Amino acid sequence: MKTWLVTGGAGFIGSNFIHFLFEKYGDTIRVVNLDKLTYAGNLENLADIVRQPNYEFIQGDICDAALVNSLMPKVDIVVNFAAESHVDRSIGAPDDFIKTDIYGAFVLLEAARMHGVEKFIQISTDEVYGSILDGSFKETDILEPSSPYSASKAGADRLAFSYYVTYKLPVIITRCSNNYGPYQYPEKLIPLFVTNALENKALPIYGDGRNIRDWIYVKDHCDAVDFLFHHGQNGQVYNIGGGNERMNIEITDLILKHLNKPDSLKTYVPDRLGHDRRYSVDTQKIRQLGWKPKHTFEQAMAQTLKWYMENKRWWEKLKTGEYLEFYKQNYKKEL
Repeated sequence: MKTWLVTGGAGFIGSNFIHFLFEKYGDTIRVVNLDKLTYAGNLENLADIVRQPNYEFIQGDICDAALVNSLMPKVDIVVNFAAESHVDRSIGAPDDFIKTDIYGAFVLLEAARMHGVEKFIQISTDEVYGSILDGSFKETDILEPSSPYSASKAGADRLAFSYYVTYKLPVIITRCSNNYGPYQYPEKLIPLFVTNALENKALPIYGDGRNIRDWIYVKDHCDAVDFLFHHGQNGQVYNIGGGNERMNIEITDLILKHLNKPDSLKTYVPDRLGHDRRYSVDTQKIRQLGWKPKHTFEQAMAQTLKWYMENKRWWEKLKTGEYLEFYKQNYKKEL
């Protein structure tokens, strides 16, 4: 029985990945979820599997070397989703991002090296490339991150690669485009705009709203990570994308139309510092191995919007701060 250590498994992508693992492998695997439970970690994301005998949740920090080293001897595969990930927060508090995203990755890599794990998958981001006006970034292109967040992810990305080159640690690095789907904390564009619209609140659009992102359904991202575990080559970087480039204003209009809300909810605000104009990744490398997204943008967006409409209580608690109080009382954490 393989044991997967999923870090950041109570967050958006991590919790979806744990659901994916159990849906695919059932009781043939064991999953250990290591999550610090910061504001973006939510145990309700995993309420349906928390009692499974082959699942274990551990509240802890990937920067805690003693804890990480106590877990690693029984681990076969590490998938590192744990990270500070919101660009706006990185502008105001970059030190948190450097510590978690870079030093935390180092602690995991070093423990994985010492205990000889079978595979280490470092989840990076397409933001490490910076902005591109024409064409798409390939895995061999120069990294030019433009925010403290993307710079911290680039640091972890290259640190992971160094552990393959220097120590022959079996590392694979993924750089994925913007995710959307269920359980996404409502500070990111799609869940924020959907929930604000449902509450008839303003949708704050940065600048002219014409910044472009490639969008991928989170379940397709999870599928790609698992695919690379089986078919990816150690020491390689793989871009993952949905092939769905949209301007932010297009996403906004789609949400308003689907929810039958007025255009008057659109509110233009001053642009974010260092706001990249366009992200785009060339995914030919992973597609040549045989992977492609299973969901169309239209289908997955409809499913996502439906999920937020049907799970109002889940996001209401996050937006009001009720869940933060729950964490404080139950986990004695300072948040």
